[in-house]
Amino acid sequence: MTKIFITGGTGCIGSVTIYKLLQSDQVDKIIIATRSNNAEPLKLWLGEALDPRLEFVTLDVSNYLEIERVLLEVSPTHIIHLGAYQSPDCSRDHIGGMEINTGGTMALFDAAEKLPALERFVFASSAAVYGMRLMYPQETISEEVPLAPPNHYGIWKLAGEHLARLFYDNTKVPTVCLRINTTYGKGRDKGKTSAPTNALKAIVLAAIKNEKASFEMPYQGRENYHYVEDVGAQFAAVCIQPYKGFGAFNIQGETIPIASFLELAANQAKELGMGDLTSLSIVENAPPNLFICDLDHSKINSTFSNLPLTDISIGIRKSLLEFKEMAEKGILTYSTPAS
Repeated sequence: MTKIFITGGTGCIGSVTIYKLLQSDQVDKIIIATRSNNAEPLKLWLGEALDPRLEFVTLDVSNYLEIERVLLEVSPTHIIHLGAYQSPDCSRDHIGGMEINTGGTMALFDAAEKLPALERFVFASSAAVYGMRLMYPQETISEEVPLAPPNHYGIWKLAGEHLARLFYDNTKVPTVCLRINTTYGKGRDKGKTSAPTNALKAIVLAAIKNEKASFEMPYQGRENYHYVEDVGAQFAAVCIQPYKGFGAFNIQGETIPIASFLELAANQAKELGMGDLTSLSIVENAPPNLFICDLDHSKINSTFSNLPLTDISIGIRKSLLEFKEMAEKGILTYSTPAS
């Protein structure tokens, strides 16, 4: 019986990962560990009637004793660890970020060492483990380059990767770390790199009101983009496809200038009849994008099979249509990303 335990399962990536996992006949049960037991984000993908294979348990990943109790009680065959403070929270609260992103991760790995039938551990890492783009003379950045996280969030994620490697050394349970960069699309509401998604939401909300859409990106440069459904599909794949050993992988994505992303968004909006008065721009004297771009994803593509890579234009188009449907239902929310 394949029993998957997932932390952060009601977040953006957790929800779409569960959506993709449920499409597999290999999955018998998914246990979702969440502080709030709020299933609304899941309903964006699954609809009102949640799949009977889903089960919720209340868990705060900063409560280390509870992590062990819950995990041993559930006794999963697979773990996906997505629960974490995002970049703005880590910048605002360094100690809290460390307690959750490093302490909670360490507690989860420690408890997982005691599981009798664990077959796979998947850790959600980040492209924030890399240094600034200027560090690297290469055209594309592989997983083997030197790492120099530019913020506390990246430091905690790199610590998580080291804990994952140590866990594998101690248990020989196949362990995968996935480095995520800018995810865009439905459900992407929080974090520094939610800005591209908020640009798409601004277009739709203006179109619904028959107004001119206006949005300014808070940073400039180039950005490595992942369409949200691709991210969920890749987490699902590395969880259940055959794999032996330990590895850190860049998730498949595409790097283009931020200005090009905005241009594609404006063009798709016009083609969809969402107005040709869209004004998308970059804040004057905006700081450079903090996170790395030009990531090489050949390693994950050669290790796992049938991983999707949606063209950015198509991903933008799908997102605009999904946001339009949400707006018409009155459930589309918009917020300026924290700095």
